[in-house]
Amino acid sequence: MTQTVIEYLLARLKEIGIKDIFGVPGDYAFPVNDAFCNDPDFKWIGCCNELNAAYAADGYARIKGKSAVCTTYGVGELSAINGIAGSYAENLPVFHIVGIPKCSVQRNGNLIHHSLGNGEFDLFHKMTQPVVCASTILSAENAVSEVERCINAALTKKQPVYIAVPADEALKELGCTKPHPLPTPASDKATLDTVIGLIIERLEKAETAIAMVGALIGRYELHKPMLKFIDLSGIPFTSLFMAKGTLSETHPNFIGVYNGRILDEKVRETVESSDLVISFGTIRSDINTGAFTVKLDPNHEIKIHPDRVCIGHAVYHNIMMEEVLHELCNRVGKRFLPMPMAPQGLGEVVGAPEGEITAASLYPRIERFFAAGDIIMGETGTPSMGLVNARLPEDAVFFNQTLWGSIGWATPAAFGAALAAPKRRTLLITGEGAHQMTVQEICQFARFGLKPIIICVNNDGYLIERLLCKDPYIYYNDLAQWNYSKLPEALGMAGWFSAKVTTNRELDAALEKSAESDCGCYIEVVTGMMESPEMGKVLNEIVVKGPGWKA
Repeated sequence: MTQTVIEYLLARLKEIGIKDIFGVPGDYAFPVNDAFCNDPDFKWIGCCNELNAAYAADGYARIKGKSAVCTTYGVGELSAINGIAGSYAENLPVFHIVGIPKCSVQRNGNLIHHSLGNGEFDLFHKMTQPVVCASTILSAENAVSEVERCINAALTKKQPVYIAVPADEALKELGCTKPHPLPTPASDKATLDTVIGLIIERLEKAETAIAMVGALIGRYELHKPMLKFIDLSGIPFTSLFMAKGTLSETHPNFIGVYNGRILDEKVRETVESSDLVISFGTIRSDINTGAFTVKLDPNHEIKIHPDRVCIGHAVYHNIMMEEVLHELCNRVGKRFLPMPMAPQGLGEVVGAPEGEITAASLYPRIERFFAAGDIIMGETGTPSMGLVNARLPEDAVFFNQTLWGSIGWATPAAFGAALAAPKRRTLLITGEGAHQMTVQEICQFARFGLKPIIICVNNDGYLIERLLCKDPYIYYNDLAQWNYSKLPEALGMAGWFSAKVTTNRELDAALEKSAESDCGCYIEVVTGMMESPEMGKVLNEIVVKGPGWKA
């Protein structure tokens, strides 16, 4: 049976496990939109705008490992590009499918809507290329090979791809039906054997050692072999901020999150004084390294990246992280290494019942509210910084956008994550500044029968910006004041529990009600303008006093 271009693309998406399609329709994309909606195996997830759709696809990919978003030509794809860039930076395979004008229209050079009016139709394709790992414009002749190439790139590199489908090519029958087999990346065996021997030798000689878990362990879905290595070796482990919750924080070998001088001093001392640090899939960005206050001696560290290993100053290429982990598990012996004290979390709940809500009283309460299996989405800035040292329950996961840091990401990303795992409880912790950027997407929770718990911290402006700029009270950090707790009603979210809380007693009551409710919940938490968690305060000190400042 012959297939059309769009039928083949959809068939391959289904085969790799993609069934939900986020997007916004548009006339150039109608053949693609129709195909998704008419296929009973797909579910079209219409979003409020294309940026939100891209953010939602990003959140979905963090849970399911991959996702897809569909937009129209020009205005739609450019609206989504910020979200796609975030997925590129943070290693998430998102398939961006774009419906574009007919090839006949492009050849004629007609002035058409959604174009720049200059007869150049490939400009938007060119614009997106820096933020995808592969891109293509499909035709009947190339569809099979190009779809395979893009799938291979997305799943190998864990980054987005761009697939454009001209409106007239979408419904043409395939000109070629046999895909070219693409090689699967594999380690050079001799180099792999050498590296494994060196790692085992260093590990056996070390009196103290630490495994540092990075976000790429999660992106490459290597949780099980990573955990197996820790169990077999007996080695303690830490994670960087971006990888919080990648492995269970209830594991007896977990010592806490390492973020240089920004966070727990005991964790810093343990990591930086170790004879050997083996890092797995870490990304050494500014926020992820405590404003570059991470201090590790290269001679005492082994860095394992997705396709290479660094031992001291030597670099060994063509070695896959997955194979390194599997070989380590086969050869490592149990070590009875010193085990630092288990992390204590955020400590006891503080604050008088009738007292105003402070950062010190808020975040320990949120930590105690967490439950096993929760999906926790922390917005870029102080909402996620307040929870970085929170102890997560068993099987709970935590995500924030540490590297790209686009405020507004968390609200639609939480929707995408909730849709990916509707039987799990999703928590969104956001600030009102970021929330204003993408807030309309909360209506989708109700539309698709999802019941998250949203905690919106209203601190009268952009707190993270106030902490990082010279004048915290400068006018550009102020916001229009909304009645946030009334947003669910205004956006048609019938049956939701909603509350505005200004005291610790009110906060406790709202959290208790939310825990008991079988409905979506929205809590507006009012705090003082400069109520920052400790990590934000330390970042402020570094910015004000400069890189030479010491805690």
